[in-house]
Amino acid sequence: MSEDQSANPAAYVDARLGELRRSIDEVDAQIVELISRRANLAREVGEVKKLIDAPVYRPEREAQIFAKLHALNPGPLPNASVEAVYREIISACRELERRMRVAYLGPPGTFSEQALMRHFGSGVDALACPSIDEVFRATEAGTTDFGVVPVENSSEGAVNRSLDLFLQTPLRICGEVSIPVRHNLLTRSGSMDGVQRICAHAQALAQCAGWLDRSHPGIERVPVSSNAEGARLASLDDATAAIAGDTAASRYALQAVASGIQDDPLNRTRFAIIGHYDCGPSGNDQTSLILSVPDRAGAVHTLIEPLARHGVSMKRFESRPARSGQWEYFFYIDLIGHRDDASIAAALAEIRDHAAFCKVVGSYPRAV
Repeated sequence: MSEDQSANPAAYVDARLGELRRSIDEVDAQIVELISRRANLAREVGEVKKLIDAPVYRPEREAQIFAKLHALNPGPLPNASVEAVYREIISACRELERRMRVAYLGPPGTFSEQALMRHFGSGVDALACPSIDEVFRATEAGTTDFGVVPVENSSEGAVNRSLDLFLQTPLRICGEVSIPVRHNLLTRSGSMDGVQRICAHAQALAQCAGWLDRSHPGIERVPVSSNAEGARLASLDDATAAIAGDTAASRYALQAVASGIQDDPLNRTRFAIIGHYDCGPSGNDQTSLILSVPDRAGAVHTLIEPLARHGVSMKRFESRPARSGQWEYFFYIDLIGHRDDASIAAALAEIRDHAAFCKVVGSYPRAV
């Protein structure tokens, strides 16, 4: 500590804070100027795009921007914080071209809404849908530009309704986002006195089953269309509790009886961004396929063998019954890379020769 600091520390602190705050004000002025410059450039990009009716949102381009920001980031802010700031800047600049509409599984307060904001930022109009089917329908019909649907949970596995709908839809997966899922037990009073039922999405009930068995084994568990719907119901009835996240608790003025009740502390859910857009390569991509095979010995091995031979890595492989009554299955596979990559293109060409059914659901930037 210098002599000036020790002689009058309060005066030193006031003076030093004044200097630092003036420096921050100068930096803020520069940041605002640069954001305005970026926005003007983005507006010019929009005008050029109109000449060929190019899409407003290009997920592969935004993924490349974030990858560059990660490489440029010197700290002390972590990449996630830098990305969150830039997500809103990009969202606001994108809005200068056109404000998009994005469908999600509602009502407001769901993890699907949280995933939407994490991926697109706040510069979009969010359309809450009562079911996953409605998210697909709204996006297919062009009522919205994109949709956000849950596809997989780290502890409970695939969201089967989403997987089934990918078989039928012309939509493609354009991106993905993975968010941590932290569940709370919520009531109007913050107490379980008089509570007769606990409402939540079936996946949430399963993700908290162990905790519920130990803490409230005698209370009925009622699956509903979403956690936010459970929270809405709990906000209307003292006899109903809900399992939902912090956003739903705040939106529906509920109090936490217990927090972080999910059985897996690292619980996460992966969401797919769906739309009519066909992504180009971003440099860090994933390709999702749906396959089925003829009913003969060794058919599955024959189907996926080209992947190993061409050096293509599988990130996910799971099956779903084909509902034909013949014990046939569809296989859902995620590959590392873009379908235009030489290795994946070569493997896919061979797979199509052996598959009874082959659908590329999309190639898109991987969540980081």
